[in-house]
Amino acid sequence: MHKDITEIFCFIDDFAKLYEENENKKLLPSNRQRHRECTMSLGELLTVMIIFHTSYAKNFKYFYKSYIEHFYRKDFPNAVSYNRFVELMKRLFLPLNMLLHLLFGEENGIYFIDSTTIKACDNKRRYRNKVFAGLAKSSKSSMGYFFGFKLHVIINYKGEFMALKMTKGNVDDRAPVPTLAKGLTGIMAADKGYIKQNLFVELYQQGLKMIHGLKKNMQNKLMDLNEKILLRKRNIIETVFDYLKNKMDLEHTRHRSAINAFVHIISTLVAYSLKKHKPSMNFNYSVTQPSVLIPN
Repeated sequence: MHKDITEIFCFIDDFAKLYEENENKKLLPSNRQRHRECTMSLGELLTVMIIFHTSYAKNFKYFYKSYIEHFYRKDFPNAVSYNRFVELMKRLFLPLNMLLHLLFGEENGIYFIDSTTIKACDNKRRYRNKVFAGLAKSSKSSMGYFFGFKLHVIINYKGEFMALKMTKGNVDDRAPVPTLAKGLTGIMAADKGYIKQNLFVELYQQGLKMIHGLKKNMQNKLMDLNEKILLRKRNIIETVFDYLKNKMDLEHTRHRSAINAFVHIISTLVAYSLKKHKPSMNFNYSVTQPSVLIPN
């Protein structure tokens, strides 16, 4: 049950020290709020959240009381109680965001884009849910109706995150694409839900060609053989979503705090980014930069 976490702790602790050093320089001290000192360092708090998603536990309370307080007791000698840790989780929101952006992948010219649903609660309880009141929205996906959010993701062919954005569940998948794809060039494979003429032209002008399948009522167009093969490899992003949800517990409906729910989601993405072996594809493809269109 016990795993060696020395390597991951050293990396996280180094980041935490740099973060705290920069935070102390930027933030102004306040005498109005009571600030309780924590026996656990920021690096330890972040490490606990990240290794939870790499464990076999599906419940954080069980993980903390079984793993941290027993199996990892020597690694975390100053571990606080479970209730105190839950109170401290909100402090991890900003450092986890910064760490996630630092772990983004390299721009290699081949990208995949898609979105996945993150349910806030069961559909039967959506009208009496108070935790995400005003945040989550009801919508319909290919898997049916849900109440919650959408996670929009762009990855490269190595399975590394390139851009991420969370929106309400009723937001169109195409709406956040210009912001997510800003600065990227090359080829980006998408599904039929991203078909939009203006969006294609806008991305093409910045040097990013979006390819996708055709609907039945659309006129057939010639597509390069390499692009057809690349489009068939698009299920790599579905594999990433499946791994995040089924292996790393990205989605569950037991949250009692909105800020802690987002900490849980971001720590899942960080834990995935730190994995050495990610879903990837072997495909020798020479990316040809699309010529920039000049509007009339």
